[in-house]
Amino acid sequence: MSKIDIGISKSNRETIADGLKRLLADSYTLYLQTHNFHWNVTGPQFRELHLMFEEHYTELATAVDEIAERIRTLGVAAPGTYKAFAQLSSIEEVDGVPGAKEMVSLLTKGHEQVVKTCREALGPAQEADDESSAALISDRMRIHEKTAWMLRAMQ
Repeated sequence: MSKIDIGISKSNRETIADGLKRLLADSYTLYLQTHNFHWNVTGPQFRELHLMFEEHYTELATAVDEIAERIRTLGVAAPGTYKAFAQLSSIEEVDGVPGAKEMVSLLTKGHEQVVKTCREALGPAQEADDESSAALISDRMRIHEKTAWMLRAMQ
């Protein structure tokens, strides 16, 4: 691959990519958790939650690709293994199959955590005048804030 010359220093690109890696890991972990809950939800709200979780994991599937591609655009390898995601993610794994109400609560916390991860990643992107990464991170933050709000409204 030829040298990257996009107006952002190598050290800034690496710092920004580190934040994006954590965002990718959180997003992928939340994707897996949401998909798991989609498959395993039961109870009176089954249909509503099953469909909502599908909307959420479908959106997250697109997001993880966009985040990984931005990392690659910055000239850094994107993590792509469960081991790497487990080391980078701030979202904890769930053992077993919780009840529907707990699923909603866990997903709310997960989306709120992604917002916090976005906030941590945003500063370095803004400081380096990396508008592309900042816009991606801001868009992700807005989506997760709204999703968390909608999930909280169900509780």
